[in-house]
Amino acid sequence: MNLPIEFTPEILGIIEVTMRMSLASTVIGSVIGIALGLLLERVNFPGKLIVVRLCRTLMGTPPVVVGLVVFLLLMRRGPLGFFGWLFTVPGMIFAQVAIIIPIACGMTYSYAVRSAPQLRAFAKTMGANAMQTRLLMIKEMSGEMYFVVITAFGRAISEVGSVMIVGGNIQGNTRVMTTAITLMLNMGRFNEAITLGVMLIMISFLLQSLAGFFHKEREGGENF
Repeated sequence: MNLPIEFTPEILGIIEVTMRMSLASTVIGSVIGIALGLLLERVNFPGKLIVVRLCRTLMGTPPVVVGLVVFLLLMRRGPLGFFGWLFTVPGMIFAQVAIIIPIACGMTYSYAVRSAPQLRAFAKTMGANAMQTRLLMIKEMSGEMYFVVITAFGRAISEVGSVMIVGGNIQGNTRVMTTAITLMLNMGRFNEAITLGVMLIMISFLLQSLAGFFHKEREGGENF
């Protein structure tokens, strides 16, 4: 069976929308999530354990549920309807950010709980000031933060449910690679579906290769 890879203008447009949405949501969600995770580890307050458990619960929330909530927020009569983001790329980014933030926050908090107290104690014994302590923590936890971002991007680019609900899978506007694959398989357009599937695999492989290279450079071990 002849199933060649096809890069039609429609396919290239879908890839462009996917990358734009995934990169934007990854940057926004990772920055907010990492900052919240570090803050959650640093600050003690009543009910902190409940907040941590809530964060971990949200890490496993089904994306379709997040998509439904975002849809209700962005619909014309919703509290955020004045933005006009429903069935737009910004709306999909909003939904993806809502998914990524708890993941980035939870992962960062888990990393920080294990290493931040020791780093602060070491910095204090060396006479470091507050800024030097922060810089030390950023340097020593840079590898962990990198994996947080990689995880966030992998979640953003592979999502189907939330972007289907919020974006509407509109051709030439909000159709992304995952929703397009589902649609094209149902329509029997196997060549285009395979092209998008191959591109998703290639992007995932590139991300894993970069993560492995970074880990090898950091640890001096073998890259698997």
